[in-house]
Amino acid sequence: MSLNYGQNSVGLVTAEKVLIDTPLTLACGTVLPSHELMVETYGCLNTDKSNAILICHALSGHHHAAGFYEGDDKPGWWDDYIGPGKPMDSNRFFIVSLNNIGSCFGSTGPTSTNPATGEAWGAQFPPLRARDWVESQKLLMEKLGIDRWAAVIGGSLGGMQAMRWSLEHPDKVANSIVIASSMRLSAQNIAFNEIARRAIKSDPQFFNGDYLKQGAAPRHGLALARMIGHVTYLSDELMGQKFGRELRSGDFTQGESAPIEFQIESYLNYQGDKFSGGFDANSYILITKMLDYFDLAREYHNNPVEAFSHAQCDFLVISFSSDWRFSPQRSREIVDALIGAEKNVSYAEIESDQGHDAFLLPNPRYEQVLAKYLSRVADQLEGQAT
Repeated sequence: MSLNYGQNSVGLVTAEKVLIDTPLTLACGTVLPSHELMVETYGCLNTDKSNAILICHALSGHHHAAGFYEGDDKPGWWDDYIGPGKPMDSNRFFIVSLNNIGSCFGSTGPTSTNPATGEAWGAQFPPLRARDWVESQKLLMEKLGIDRWAAVIGGSLGGMQAMRWSLEHPDKVANSIVIASSMRLSAQNIAFNEIARRAIKSDPQFFNGDYLKQGAAPRHGLALARMIGHVTYLSDELMGQKFGRELRSGDFTQGESAPIEFQIESYLNYQGDKFSGGFDANSYILITKMLDYFDLAREYHNNPVEAFSHAQCDFLVISFSSDWRFSPQRSREIVDALIGAEKNVSYAEIESDQGHDAFLLPNPRYEQVLAKYLSRVADQLEGQAT
C-alpha cells in the first residue's frame, strides 16, 4: 500500500552514496585521495543542466532535506520549503542536498575508515574549513555534469558556504541565498562553541577522541553540548510562550519529597539525549571549529567589500528579528558590503519569535520572499530555454 504524502511533497526518497575519486586537497594541506558523500536529489535536471540548486546544511544537518524515507512519518529537515509548488520548487528545479565531509551521516568523516590505518578516523580526521566543503561540493557538481548552479542556498553555516561559493567559484553560481548567517562569528558565538566542546571533552567516555576504539561514546557530554547550543537557537520570547515556568513534575508545596522539574528542563534533556544518540562527538567538535575559523574577508585584507568584489552572482540575504545567535545586524553587514561592491542584492528581515531556528520553520513571509525570488530565477531559466 502506498502512503499519501500530500500533493506538495516530493514523496518517498532514497539517499545515494557517491564516490568522489578525484583527490581533494584540504585547506590544512591534507589530501583525501577519494571521499564519499551521501546525496539526495529532488526534481529533474533540465536539458541544458541549468536548473540545479545546491542545498548547504548547517552544523547538525545532513542530506535528508525533503520527502520521506520508507517507514518514516517525519520528513526531511527543510521539507516545508522543498517540493512541488514550494519555494524551492521541485517541478522547476533539480535540487541537490548532500551531507558534507566531516559529518556523521554516511559521508567521509571521523566515523568512517581511515585507509591509512584501517580504523575509524576518530579525532585524527583532519581539520576542515568551509572552503573544503565548497571544494568537495564542486567535485560533486562535476560528477553530476552540472556546470553552474542556478542557486546555492543555505542557512547559518550553510549561508557561509553560499557566500564562499560566490568568491571561490564566481562563474559557477548564478544566485547566492544567504539565510540567518554572518561573515564571521562573534566572540560570543565562539565562546558558546568552546563551552560545548569542553562539555564533550570532559565526559569520561571521550577518551581523548578515541572513544570508538574503546567501544564507548561520550553521550553525556554531547547531550550537554547540544543543550547549550539549543538554548542559543531559541528566543527568550519563544521559550516563555512555549514553556514559561510550567512544571513537568513535582510541587512547590511538598518540598524536597517531590523533586521539581520545569518543562523547559525536561525539553532540553530530551533534546540533548535524542541528539547524543544520533550524532558523533568528534564531528561536533570538528564542525564547531569550522564555524569558529570562518572569516569571509580574512584573505582580502579584512575588507568585505574587496572580498565581494570577486563575486559575479546576485544575492538574497534573509534574517530573522529574534535571532540573537546570528542577528539581523550580521546580515545587514553582508548587505552593506555587497552594496559597497556594487552587487545586486535583495534583503528581507523577517518578523519571527522563533530565534535562530526560524530559518527551518514555517513562516508565511519567509516563504513568500524565498518563493518570489526563486520564481524569478526559474522564469529567467525557462525564458532562456525558449
